[in-house]
Amino acid sequence: MPSKSSARLAALTVAAVCSAASTVVLTSPAHADSVRIHDIQGTTRTSPYAGKQVTDVAGIVTGIRTYGSSKGFWIQDTAPDDDPATSEGVFVFTSSTPKGVAVGDAVTVSGTVSEYVPGGTSSGNQSITEITKPVVTVVSSGNAVPAPVVLDARSVPDEYTPAGDSAAGGSVGGLTLRPSKYALDRYESLEGMNVQVADVRVVGATDPYTELWVTVKPDQNRSRRGATVYGSYDSQNSGRLQIQSLGSTADFPVANVGDRLTGTTTGPLDYNQYGGYTLVAETIGTLRSGGVQRETTEKQKNGELAIATYNVENLDPSDDTFAAHASAIVNNLRSPDIVSLEEIQDNNGATDDGTTAADVTVNKLIDAIVAAGGPRYDWRAVDPQDKTDGGEPGGNIRQVFLFNPERVSFTDRPGGDATTAVGVTKSRGKAHLTVSPGRIDPTDEAWASSRKPLVGEFVFRGRTVFVIANHFNSKGGDQGLAGQYQPPVRSSEVQRHRQATLVNAFVKDILALDKNADVVALGDINDFEFSGTARILEKDGALWSAIKSLPKNERYTYVYQGNAQVLDQILVSPAIRRGCDLEYDSVHLNAEFHDQISDHDPQVLRFHP
Repeated sequence: MPSKSSARLAALTVAAVCSAASTVVLTSPAHADSVRIHDIQGTTRTSPYAGKQVTDVAGIVTGIRTYGSSKGFWIQDTAPDDDPATSEGVFVFTSSTPKGVAVGDAVTVSGTVSEYVPGGTSSGNQSITEITKPVVTVVSSGNAVPAPVVLDARSVPDEYTPAGDSAAGGSVGGLTLRPSKYALDRYESLEGMNVQVADVRVVGATDPYTELWVTVKPDQNRSRRGATVYGSYDSQNSGRLQIQSLGSTADFPVANVGDRLTGTTTGPLDYNQYGGYTLVAETIGTLRSGGVQRETTEKQKNGELAIATYNVENLDPSDDTFAAHASAIVNNLRSPDIVSLEEIQDNNGATDDGTTAADVTVNKLIDAIVAAGGPRYDWRAVDPQDKTDGGEPGGNIRQVFLFNPERVSFTDRPGGDATTAVGVTKSRGKAHLTVSPGRIDPTDEAWASSRKPLVGEFVFRGRTVFVIANHFNSKGGDQGLAGQYQPPVRSSEVQRHRQATLVNAFVKDILALDKNADVVALGDINDFEFSGTARILEKDGALWSAIKSLPKNERYTYVYQGNAQVLDQILVSPAIRRGCDLEYDSVHLNAEFHDQISDHDPQVLRFHP
């Protein structure tokens, strides 16, 4: 051992006594015929040594994780093989805070090779190859860390992933890696290794868990504001990469979409259950603002009707966001005539005591809007039955109509409640609702543990406008884009398809009685404008998603794992689409920002009924 290590020997002896999970001992260096890291990693996502004991695996410590449930350190071999499919890095899981090792230590590790699946095997996530129950030997200290592998537009393939093996249920776990062809294979071939990105654009704002997303492909489906737009199931935006930090959370950059991390960000490449491949940074670049500002839409003209949808994210009276939401509605949305609100909780929020009324929540928001200089909106809603509409337990979320009575009137028709289905009838040649407000087929199984559509009949300048406020089943339970099953199964869309079928049929009921009726179906559809859900809503031309009037690189309302995507939509009937004066605006004031008051951007439609 070099003499510079002698001062560490006593400390290591003490560490061996203090750490039961990671035993540090001092023995001779690894034998020449020891298994190496690239042998353990192999050419697929699962190790050929999984479940087996390995001895004296050599490497340099490149990073140490002292937080979370996956404590340990990464080591990397300084004598790589010539196979680009085999990683030279591996994570050593110690379970408790690693002691007796430091970055730059040359070590040998003996232990059991394990394939750990973040989130559990039922999550569908890929596994991480680890050495567990380690016995660690420090051979020397102060060594240079292996030079990082550069991830950039050239080194990461455009194609995202291979299709899974049908004989293995669609899993890619056993497929031989092709890192020059697929981005996920490229990342997997570097699992546990020291990697680097340089001068990258932020495509997912810093979140409360101290992580953000960047892209190493600056031209890949870029929006004019710097987001990376998710435009089809075949376009997974392969340049996206999550960034975390091994340092203090206080030093982590607080970034918005469109900002840049200048210089270099370097550290081990990990995989986690909240997005897949993640650069866990030892050093992180300098944040430079992209200057992106919150948007403001145009004010509707006298003859224009402005209708908005806005998911206010589990709003209840205890929240401190009422003034901010009010300012957004008044100043950024310019006080639309009708606002469909999603995720309005009952009067005591998540307290589960049978309360279902939301008048306190709604009136607090209306008062805040007035205080912000907006109109005193009136409102309509139907209280759900307790614990039947999903969302946060006890919260009883629902959709609510706000409307400006100085510009729009609401046609009240009694009888609407949580379980009564709204229908359509004809009077004097025009379609009318049987109850208003009402709910579409609320007892149908399509709405089990999900929000029922709220329907209202409005009048603007003598013209009847039917508005359907929706909040479809969430994407919870779908397999991840970076998961082991490719293509991922979108199990949640089965229920959304049934919901879309009912809404489409209801719109057709209106149009059957009045083909020129103005119908607007809007809300948090929880699905993309190119999805099967959208196609069902649009079936037979009953509706058309107006966000498709925007250029493709401006179609997004939500940012998830660095993908700017559409979840919120406003769909219109043929009469509105034929009007040729339709204006649509996705008002970006939340999803791109670290200090968002909701994770959704509101949408505004302006037209002449």
